[in-house]
Amino acid sequence: MRMPARAVLSHPSLVLIILPFSVYIYNVLQVLVRNIPPDPDESVSEHVQHFFCVNHPDHYLTHQIVYNANKLASLVSKKRDLQNWYIYYQNKFERTSKKPLTKTGFMGLWGTKVDAIDHYTSQIQKLNEEEAVERERVKKDPDAIVPAAFVSFKSRWAAAVCAQTQLCRNPTLWLTEWAPEPRDVYWDNFAIPYFELTIRRLIIAVALFFLIFFFMIPIAFVQSLANIEGIQKVFPFLKPLIRIESVKSVIQGFLPGIVLKIFLAVLPQILMTMSKIEGYPSISALDRKSAAKYHMFILVNIFLGSIITGSALQQLKTFIDLPPTEIPKTIGVYIPMKANFFITYIMVDGWAGVAAEILRLVPLVLFHLKNTFLVKTEQDRYEAMEPGSIDFPVGEPRIQLYILLGLVYAPITPFLLPFIIIFLAFAYVVFRNQVINVYDPKYESAAAFWPDVHKRVVIGLFISQLLLLGLLSTKKIGRNHFALLPLPVLTIWFFMYCKGRFESGFIRFPLQEAMVKDTLERATEPQFNLKAYLKDAYMHPVFKSSDVEKSDFTFEEEKSPLVATTRVATKLSPDVNSSFPVQSDA
Repeated sequence: MRMPARAVLSHPSLVLIILPFSVYIYNVLQVLVRNIPPDPDESVSEHVQHFFCVNHPDHYLTHQIVYNANKLASLVSKKRDLQNWYIYYQNKFERTSKKPLTKTGFMGLWGTKVDAIDHYTSQIQKLNEEEAVERERVKKDPDAIVPAAFVSFKSRWAAAVCAQTQLCRNPTLWLTEWAPEPRDVYWDNFAIPYFELTIRRLIIAVALFFLIFFFMIPIAFVQSLANIEGIQKVFPFLKPLIRIESVKSVIQGFLPGIVLKIFLAVLPQILMTMSKIEGYPSISALDRKSAAKYHMFILVNIFLGSIITGSALQQLKTFIDLPPTEIPKTIGVYIPMKANFFITYIMVDGWAGVAAEILRLVPLVLFHLKNTFLVKTEQDRYEAMEPGSIDFPVGEPRIQLYILLGLVYAPITPFLLPFIIIFLAFAYVVFRNQVINVYDPKYESAAAFWPDVHKRVVIGLFISQLLLLGLLSTKKIGRNHFALLPLPVLTIWFFMYCKGRFESGFIRFPLQEAMVKDTLERATEPQFNLKAYLKDAYMHPVFKSSDVEKSDFTFEEEKSPLVATTRVATKLSPDVNSSFPVQSDA
């Protein structure tokens, strides 16, 4: 049904040299429909079924509505953890024939000592009761149903038509987009009302601005506490220890840098949390948006912050005070001076980062720590040994920084280019091996990342041209540098041309290709039961073993395009409806 990721990556022409991700090919038969309007006479499931049976009578297959099961999912997760502890103590009892004891406090660290097996048995029983109540509430409470659904079609052609057209005369209702792959769905965000998404994204945009330009303030505050005077003021009882020369040297030499590293290590998690608050419905979308935020942070706080010494807030003040035409000239003056710094940065961060990636020292250490302190059962050991997937929100923006450095310094300090070429060559070999042989991909995105990556490459090219113009304007070459003015204009035109001509190939599915695949599939698998294959594809994981999705409200859509509704109009005219089914106007 789809080309495996490894088969795609093993073909040299399909591997992107500078990108730590792959192009995936998968079936497009499902469409995500959001902002479904309420109907006073029908449930969301009935309303969706009527709407598509009327407007796509020959192609609609089935649908799965979305439930707000966040609370139920947390109960299921908590019960899984308790069951893990129960298995651990049960195995321990079988090995030693001695009743294990535990404390009732947090993580068994304090509280009253009780029999561990009985304690976790009672806790699991209590959670079972809470889960049953919550599951029943989700099943019967209309407010637990989210106005969204995953709609499946009999062919790719029909799904492409639905996903890429406007379904309703009101452009704010029945909004469609390609459904993410089932593994890619981020269920927690479906409970967010659709009208809140724009507000949330505006708030996060403002928060991102303050995070970027005021990020050095908390770092400076914590680093002030990391010096000798700050520690003595906050912890006066440590004065005798601080007076020791070796301890004093460590505090002065390493502690501020360690604090900065901790902040930078936490930053991707902060950006991912901000993306989750924005309400994107898929993990791949969260990764893309987090990568965009991280790229902006690197551009301002590492690239510009290294060229113009000072915090981003000070840089902003400098740029505000300068006329717009003087900004490229000001930055251009500092560019050649920082070549040595960036060469060192590429070797320390880039080369060492690639070496750390192939050695995987951090995952190795984390595995042994988990295996020593956290692993209790075979399930824990299996989860601790999972290789994970490539960290795209962090890795791709870092590579974009090196591409930007190469574009900026190619005409100014070409001596820097071999260091970048060596880094990119090593990164290609290492990440290709990691993606094919090590990582376990979380999802397939069908090359959805490439438009954002291409945009950031063009942004780097545009910045390099502006800085080159600024640098040349400081040299005694007269007005000859004005001959380069068409370059930024041509770069913008090139980006607009590529966006208008090629971007649709990454966000739309061509009807010709859809028809070819449909025809081929019907010829090779004429008896394939597509409805059974898609039956539970987009069911919430907590409902996999329940019958919440099994609705009693069914139709024989395949036999008749006319669908009788349960609206008030049909109920008031039983005689007419008994002879003539009313076509839904949903």
